[in-house]
This record gives sequence, C-alpha cells and structure tokens, in this order.
Amino acid sequence: MKKTYHIAVEGTIGVGKTSLSKLLSHSLESKLILEEFENNPFLPDFYKDPERYAFQTQLFFLLSRYKQQSEFQQMDIFNKSIVSDYMFMKDRIFASLNLNDKEMTLYDNVASILESNIIYPDLIIFLQSDTERLMYNIKKRGRKYENTINWKYIDALNQIYNEFFFRYDKSPLLIINTNDIDFVNDKNDLKEILDILQKPINGTKYYNPNKSLNL
Repeated sequence: MKKTYHIAVEGTIGVGKTSLSKLLSHSLESKLILEEFENNPFLPDFYKDPERYAFQTQLFFLLSRYKQQSEFQQMDIFNKSIVSDYMFMKDRIFASLNLNDKEMTLYDNVASILESNIIYPDLIIFLQSDTERLMYNIKKRGRKYENTINWKYIDALNQIYNEFFFRYDKSPLLIINTNDIDFVNDKNDLKEILDILQKPINGTKYYNPNKSLNL
C-alpha cells in the first residue's frame, strides 16, 4: 500500500513558506501541516536578546517540531498527500547559526537521537530570495515579535539556507527563485509551480523565472 506523499516547503524567514503551503494544499487537495512557531514562549525574548535566549528557544523548537512530525508520520493512510511549511532538519540550520559551541554540542546530543526517527519528505520545495526582498516581506506582514529582526541576521540565515540546500541530497528537491514572482497574488505564477509538480522530480530541479525577460 502506497504511503502518504509528503511535500515540505522550506526557506528563510519571510520567503513565503506558509503562503505557498496553503495554496498547494488547496490545489492538490492535501492535508496541511503548519509549524506551530507562535507557541514558542521564548521567541519574542530571543529576537530581543539572541545570546541569552538562543538555547531555550532552539530546544523548544526542536522538541515541538519532533512531536508534530511524529504525529503526522503516524497519520491515517487515507490522506494521499501532506503539505507542510517546514522540514524537521530546518531546526539544525537555525541551531548552527544561533548557538555557541558548548550549546551546539549539547544540542547535537539531543537532536541526533530525534533525527534518527524522522522520515525525510518525498519532495522539498526550497524557496530562494535575496535578503532585501525577505526584509521587505517581514516588515510588510508586521508580526510584532519580528520588529527587532535585523538585516545582518536574515542575511546570515539566508546564506546558511543556500549552503544547506546546495549540498542536500536526501530527497528530491525543487529550488524556486522567488525574487521575480508573486504566487499569492498572481494565479499564473502559482500555475507555473503546479505545472512543475505534475511531473516527477528526481534529484535537484531549478525554477528561475525572470519576468523582465518577457517584457
């Protein structure tokens, strides 16, 4: 019996992971799994004082993500597909940026045990964007606890994400450059992505639309 097909949408803060996940879930008639990041009580304090609250914030995310992933891995087989707005390994991406060496050693001890029980997604969609666009999106959506996020932090996170997925080979990967598209407000942009998903993706596939070339 075929297992549930899992698509995970990934990318840096502000790139549009949740928005695309919701649209894909609706279009593909898939169950939607959203990260419960707002439940982290340490997150507002982390953005104000990263060094002091990084470890608590990261450990809470790690355990919360593990609990949620474990639950939907055991979901009933009647769900043909799942779309989520994160993959479990994203926790390690953030940890590598936010934690000092001693904290990272302790984090590794816990994360390695949990990671061994997690199944990789069947397809990952990695949304790329330049830092300026990310900062614009973050400011536009106006989440209060994100007011103190600075350009330097987002740029560093953006670089780590790009490096991680440049080497990623655990499952098929679709990399989409989002600088020149708006899949939320432009139905044609969303259709282009859906058309790509209709065909099998093996290895890594790049989608790099440039509307300026079509003018």
